[in-house]
Amino acid sequence: MSSFDVVIIGSGPGGYVSAIRCAQLGFKTAIIEKYSNLGGTCLNVGCIPSKALLSSSHHYAEIKHFADHGIEVSGEVKVNLEKMIARKKAVVDQTSGGINYLMDKNKITVFNGLGSFVDATHVAIAKEDGTTETIEGKNIIIATGSKPSSLPFIKIDKERIITSTEALALKEVPKHLVIIGGGVIGIELGQVYLRLGAQVSVVEFMDRIIPGMDSSLSKELTKVLKKQGMKFYVSHKVQSVERNGDAVTVQAENAKGETITLEGDYALVSVGRRPYTDGLNADKAGVKISDRGQVEVNDHLQTSASNIYAIGDVVRGAMLAHKAEEEGTMVAEIIAGQKPHIDYNLIPGVVYTWPEVAAVGQTEEQLKASGVEYKVGSFPFKALGRARASGDLDGFVKILADAKTDEVLGVHMIGARTVDLIAEAVTAMEFKASAEDISRMSHAHPTFAEAIKEAALAATDNRALHV
Repeated sequence: MSSFDVVIIGSGPGGYVSAIRCAQLGFKTAIIEKYSNLGGTCLNVGCIPSKALLSSSHHYAEIKHFADHGIEVSGEVKVNLEKMIARKKAVVDQTSGGINYLMDKNKITVFNGLGSFVDATHVAIAKEDGTTETIEGKNIIIATGSKPSSLPFIKIDKERIITSTEALALKEVPKHLVIIGGGVIGIELGQVYLRLGAQVSVVEFMDRIIPGMDSSLSKELTKVLKKQGMKFYVSHKVQSVERNGDAVTVQAENAKGETITLEGDYALVSVGRRPYTDGLNADKAGVKISDRGQVEVNDHLQTSASNIYAIGDVVRGAMLAHKAEEEGTMVAEIIAGQKPHIDYNLIPGVVYTWPEVAAVGQTEEQLKASGVEYKVGSFPFKALGRARASGDLDGFVKILADAKTDEVLGVHMIGARTVDLIAEAVTAMEFKASAEDISRMSHAHPTFAEAIKEAALAATDNRALHV
């Protein structure tokens, strides 16, 4: 029987990053992956493929505006969805190969098969050929991730009633894509197919899309996407989803009891994700699972079994790849006797639509609910020279700062390149910066980043210069 210092079940961003950090710290490390490709949901059917399609569809959408820049395109511009999907697959394959390289480089042993606990120190690996191998781990990290959720009355057939996994590999552009759920995944994939020519309708139970983010971001994104042609039915509860041949009928009811009926050729069920512990046999290791299906952990991500840890989507908190990476690193260092720390308030949230959406820290709604006195500084992208030069005028940056101390409590932005710009806000907040601190930092001109400086100036005695 092979024995390891650390055994990691799951090779998503949390799992493989944790494996690398464990190896760096000198641990004999193994990683177990159910599927043939490493990388988990994020790499194979999530973050990476969706961004590949968002990028490809963005290029197509941009062509329509080339004439504004003095670029004339002759002839008809067509979408080759098959080639677009093939490019997405190539990006995934290349990235997956990169993880294989990192496993070899760091001398991490990879096992393919379904990992399940025998007891607190042994994991059985059921392989595709029907054989089972058992390995021993002094420490074990559960990184099994999540799967798409659904509603009890919806039968997902993976053909016309689909999840995000199938939406990433369609063989045709839908005529009318009905999206159930206005969260990040649904909105991103909705914009992909909207750009490619589909009619897109979004049905959301809450009163706004991306409901977990600051309401100002939701309002702005809704406005822009409506302008692009996307339709929204917020505050609507889905009653039924039925397929009849190649047609799908979605019925939903609003707060007044009024019913709408949407006829489409595809329905994307995007109502969130659930922790994935199927087949893990956690009870055999003494690991407790909560009523919500999450592995229960303490502040050190340690489970009810002292040598077993859990990270990423399978535990409490936001289901974000970068959150899982930070947790994977933290657990590796805890096992090594170090004292790492994660400030969960500073884990940014992002949406890769165009305009992009990004945020970190507290929302206005959260500050109001907790009774914190705060001030607001906001700056529109349309007032930026760089935005006018590129034609990306939608959006703004909003900074929330403590009314007394001026410490930055939250930064919320929507516009071009904001998913990259948010790192500046995370850095500033990590070092407890005030709005005035940011306002006194030199930002290159002309850049989109100047919007952050101007928003900080606006939060500092309303001193914005260019609005």
